[in-house]
Amino acid sequence: MKIGIIGAGNIGGNLTRRLTALGHEVSVANSRGPQTLTALAEETGAKPVTASEAAKGAQVVVVTVPLKAVPDLPTGFLDGAAEGAAFIDTGNYYPQRDGRIAAIEDGLPESRWTEQQIGHPVIKAFNGTYAQDILDRGRPQGTPDRQALPVAGDDPAAKQAVRDLIDELGFDTVDGGGLDDSWRQQPGTPVYGNRGDADAIAKALSEASPERSADFRA
Repeated sequence: MKIGIIGAGNIGGNLTRRLTALGHEVSVANSRGPQTLTALAEETGAKPVTASEAAKGAQVVVVTVPLKAVPDLPTGFLDGAAEGAAFIDTGNYYPQRDGRIAAIEDGLPESRWTEQQIGHPVIKAFNGTYAQDILDRGRPQGTPDRQALPVAGDDPAAKQAVRDLIDELGFDTVDGGGLDDSWRQQPGTPVYGNRGDADAIAKALSEASPERSADFRA
């Protein structure tokens, strides 16, 4: 599968490592230019590109940049993706880093805000996952207590594509509902950073409260 990754920090870098190891064709970009990704490219075989090029022909595109950087992504940077591509948003809103974003403070789910900024529907995944776990905690399907990740989004086909990819990485998934429900996996909720199995993740999603998320941001 052809995969584009925009953002080469902890999550983006480790997804690049695992996905290339699984045989996927990965293009990776960051804000500083492909010349700064030489070491990651040599380590993994991924192709370093600009943010405008990362999505070209990709069936899955991962956007994994700080929320404050989302509006600065190049205009039309996702337009070259394959038809029916899934766009994964791994982002989290941290006011101390991103500055106050009024719409999110007023209750708009973080990934809905990101979707509005980039002009494409997104699937929220990996946002509450420890980056090192992507490398270390993947297990074969059917392994008892296999770690599970929540996945939220409105497009059933795109969501399934993301869930299948996560399964390939070695994790179970739990359907987190539509994107309007994705606040249940934002920072400050019980599922955020939770390493539980599918039952534990489903329970954590059900126990989320908007007030707890707001308290976390305060």
